[in-house]
Amino acid sequence: MKKLVIEHLKKTFDQKVVLEDIDYTFTEGKIYGLLGRNGSGKTTLFNCLNEDLNIDDGKYSFWQDETEYPLSEHLGYVLSVPVVPDFLTGREFLKFFIDINKTKLKEIHPLDHYFELMHIDQEDRDKLIKDYSLGMKNKMQMLINIIADPDVLLLDEPLTSLDVVVAQEMEELLRQIKQERILILSTHIMELALNLCDEIVILNHGRLSSIPACIDKEVLKQNIIAKLKEE
Repeated sequence: MKKLVIEHLKKTFDQKVVLEDIDYTFTEGKIYGLLGRNGSGKTTLFNCLNEDLNIDDGKYSFWQDETEYPLSEHLGYVLSVPVVPDFLTGREFLKFFIDINKTKLKEIHPLDHYFELMHIDQEDRDKLIKDYSLGMKNKMQMLINIIADPDVLLLDEPLTSLDVVVAQEMEELLRQIKQERILILSTHIMELALNLCDEIVILNHGRLSSIPACIDKEVLKQNIIAKLKEE
């Protein structure tokens, strides 16, 4: 069993407490929906886990079969705004990424296998990335994370700016890859979380809490809204 364990994590900015006491265990085989109001600290939490920000207190780690490992060795991060090299073609970028990570990759497929996985057309594979749409750039960012095959994948508002077709393709892909992985998707769109995610986690007042599963979708919505409104 794979687990991401966060214990009493705290982060402040100039005396403002953003993450007060994050204490939660995420387990494999699920897509977690991380819901919170704007400014609640969702991206801050991801940046802490990705070691882009230092934490003030607490700890986090990855566990597999009761053995603890540094999270950094098992983590992937899909940013809300994709960071991909404009000066390379899609094919060149994937080849470059595979070449520099060859010793760390679990398995390597032909490049066209990855393009087909993301429904990227033949004519787009050799275009410069600077000429890609935002949706295409998001696909490329997702692709390198699929190639890296991390055990834990953080996705920061990954579907917000995508058109309907690309968003649906991404949702289907996430459902396919969740087995044996921990996927945590931050969003402020409740419908997306309800339709895609197996478990809803609320970030409010610097703390995480889960919303109990409920067969009645409307009741679940009301429970989420009530939790987000808590003072």
